[in-house]
Formats: sequence, structure tokens, C-alpha cells
Amino acid sequence: MQEIKIEIFGRVQGIGFRHFTKEHADKLGLKGFVRNTDQGSALVIAQGDKKKLEELLKIVQKGPILTHVEGVSYFWKKAENNYSDFVIALDKGIIEDQKRNFLNLGKSVLNIKDRIPRHIAIIPDGNRRWATKRGLNILMGHKKSATYEKIIALSEEAKQLGIKYITVWVFSTENWKRDSEEIKNIFGLILKVLKRFRKEAKKNQFRFRHLGRKDRLPKKLVDEILKVEEETKEFDKFNIQLCIDYGGRDEITRAINKLLESGVKEIKEDELSMYLDSIGIPDPDLIIRTSGEKRTSGFMPFQSIYAELYFADVDFPDFGPEELRKAVEEFAERKRNFGK
Repeated sequence: MQEIKIEIFGRVQGIGFRHFTKEHADKLGLKGFVRNTDQGSALVIAQGDKKKLEELLKIVQKGPILTHVEGVSYFWKKAENNYSDFVIALDKGIIEDQKRNFLNLGKSVLNIKDRIPRHIAIIPDGNRRWATKRGLNILMGHKKSATYEKIIALSEEAKQLGIKYITVWVFSTENWKRDSEEIKNIFGLILKVLKRFRKEAKKNQFRFRHLGRKDRLPKKLVDEILKVEEETKEFDKFNIQLCIDYGGRDEITRAINKLLESGVKEIKEDELSMYLDSIGIPDPDLIIRTSGEKRTSGFMPFQSIYAELYFADVDFPDFGPEELRKAVEEFAERKRNFGK
């Protein structure tokens, strides 16, 4: 039987890291303990099969939501003490333990709390590519991505991280060039998700808004969009926007035409923003594009002038909460000057 000693440095206290470690150690059938240190790190002693210990080592370097690992120290040795279980060890009383956790968490959070993006926008690329790589019909890529569970998982992760707005571009004005059967299936998937999401949004007080055109969408889909928008318009705990039949140039063109219809002779920047689809929504701080493509394809050109860009190598069907957290953590490390 092997034993490994692991010390994890970074934001690991006060965020459920010890319970997370115990849960995975129990699943792997390992023995030992995890405890916090006065220096703000987490210490793990684990015994068992070496392959299972190696798996635990990988797991604790990721941690639960809000974990930010800055360094890991570990070494192997033969097991000397015999542990009967895997436990959360307290070297102090429960009250002192909690005080230390929140103190060390506070020190860590102070370094990033002002650097969490308020608004994240996602360009979900790679659905068809994902399916093709696996020898599947391209519609399977859309089905893998456009699920209620995926939208909720990403939304919950964003909410936990302190993000207030999340926007997902699900159908562009250029996507009308695709096969009619594919378009029909995409709209069907969106409608299915919205019907389930409407109950969840009302329950959790999420506000939903649609960005883009409604005049070319199927009537059933438009009716559902209007229902969700109307029934959630008073909520402000968390905001979800879906861009459907959206294009950046199209949005600006429509906004200018509305201004001209109102009789305006000179268009000013602040007036134009009042006629965009995103009125009432802050500009995106972070735009994420999946599948490794390094362009924004005309997404929110007016609103994104100071947005940070993040290009994820994974296709959108494989883009989950963990990938979202990676993007946010990288964003938190960047310095934003806004032209200063």
C-alpha cells in the first residue's frame, strides 16, 4: 500500500475543498485525511492503490467551484500509519477552524473579487465539427449542445462565480444559408429548451431576453420567446440572453433605421446604444469562442470594443462548467486599461 502527501496552495479554504476531497477519496476507496493549514493551504495524506492515488492527485488540482490552485507539492512513501477511513481532520476547534477558513478565503478573494466579469458572452462553435469527428450525423452535435441540462449547468456555474449576465449566440443571420432540415432541427431544439427553462427561470428568478430578429423565426418559437421574456421581466438575480437570428451588422442597421424613423438627423453614440437589442444590458467583459477559431464573426461589434477575448480549444459540446471557470480565471489575471 502506497501513501501520498499532497499540499495544495491557492484559494482552497472556505469553498468546500475538504468535503470535495473526501467525497472523491471515498469513491476511490482511499484512507487518510485532509485538513487546512494556518498558511492557507490544504494538506492531504492518502493511502491506497497507487493508480487511485494518482487519480486523486489529478482531482484535487482542479477542486470544486471557486478553487484556484497556485501550486502543488507532493511526495510518495510507503504507508506507515494505518487509517481506517478518510476523514476531514480539525487541528483546532470547529469555531476556530471556521474563522481561519473565512480569513484565508477573504485574503484570496480580495485579489480577484473586482476582476470577475459582470457579463460573459459565448460564441458556441464546433457542434458540427464535434459530430463529424465521431462519425455522427451533424444534428447530433447540435443535440449534444442544445440541452436544458447544459444551459442550466453553465448558468449555475456563472452565477456561483459572481457573474450577473451570460449571453449565448445560438443562431446567426448567416446560418440561414445552411440546409433547411438542419435549421428546422436547431429551432426545434431551442424551443424544447425554452419550454423547460421557463419554469426554472421563474423558480430561480432568472431574467431571460432574446437578442436578434423575431420576424423570420417560426411562430411557435417566437410565441415561447415572448412568454419567457414577459414572465421573467421583473427578475434581476441573474440574466440569460440568447442571440437567435442575430448578426452584429444587422443589429446596427436595424438600430440606425429605427433612429431615422424617429426623426433624428444626427446620430450620437449614446443614442444608438438605446436602439440596440442589448438595451439595458451591460457590454460584455469577456467573449468566449469555442472550437479554437480565433475570430468573433461580427458578434456584438458595438458592445465589445473593450471585451477580453478567450478562445477555448474544445468544441462547444465539450464546453462545460470547468471550461467556463478556466476562462474566468484567465480573465481575472488580465489587466484592463480601457484606453487609459
